Amino acid sequence: MMDPVPAQLKMRDIEVVGAHGPLAARLYSGAFSGAPTGKRDTLIVFFPGGGFVSGDLEEADEFLRGLVSCNSGYLVLASNYTLATTSPFPAAVEDAHAVLLWAKKNKTKLGWSGKRLLVAGIEAGANLAAVSSLMSRDRGGPALSGQILIMPMLDPGLSSSSMRELPTCTDKAKAADVCAAGYRGYLPNVADRTHPYASPLQSSRLKNLPPALILSGEDDPLRDEAEQYGTKLISCGIKTTVRRLPAAPVSDVEARNECACKVFALSEIACFIAGLDGTEPPVS
Repeated sequence: MMDPVPAQLKMRDIEVVGAHGPLAARLYSGAFSGAPTGKRDTLIVFFPGGGFVSGDLEEADEFLRGLVSCNSGYLVLASNYTLATTSPFPAAVEDAHAVLLWAKKNKTKLGWSGKRLLVAGIEAGANLAAVSSLMSRDRGGPALSGQILIMPMLDPGLSSSSMRELPTCTDKAKAADVCAAGYRGYLPNVADRTHPYASPLQSSRLKNLPPALILSGEDDPLRDEAEQYGTKLISCGIKTTVRRLPAAPVSDVEARNECACKVFALSEIACFIAGLDGTEPPVS
């Protein structure tokens, strides 16, 4: 059963428009008196995880409730995308970019001023966040103020040291297997695995991207590729914050959303967004 929604938190299920039709989405907002119009200046478009082959809006619901409850100046729009079981790459990334365009065109419906647009995601959703940042640059918009990548899947080759070493633990091996299975479904054409819109870590064109916050987990097989991507962004002149979060005390290796909640991700996100314009993190 879903936990009760706090009185100060509002959630509304809506439809957005993806590349090929409507997608289910959920809008999160909190009690807010920061602007005379009641519109928030910051909209975060968030894509959930699920390894490209599963997952939905419930995947990150607890995490996003916490994010908005702690930072009432934010609006968060969580959106589904086409799963690989329906249509593989590039369907999901085309959806992600289309949702950003939809959000920019529907400011009034969302209660957003249009000032600051960020894209975010966890795991496979973080891949889509990174890639939609590339697509927005390449296609002339929408302009993004930042990208937030939480334990991102960025390397279909699964070649990092953390991916190879951590699976010596049975539980972590399961997480690595989940990633491998997800990529097999998402990228059935092997040639696609080096495409920058599938594997941003392999991209040689990382300049002129928005500032990035990249959060990795000490005990997560995705840790090293996240940090490698951060290093590449920094080398290309992108303002980038990379944080390795301590291991969270959870037994379910697929509970990365819960991990993100429990190991300081919320405060890191607040500080990152505040740093975009030199303000203090908003509070409820």
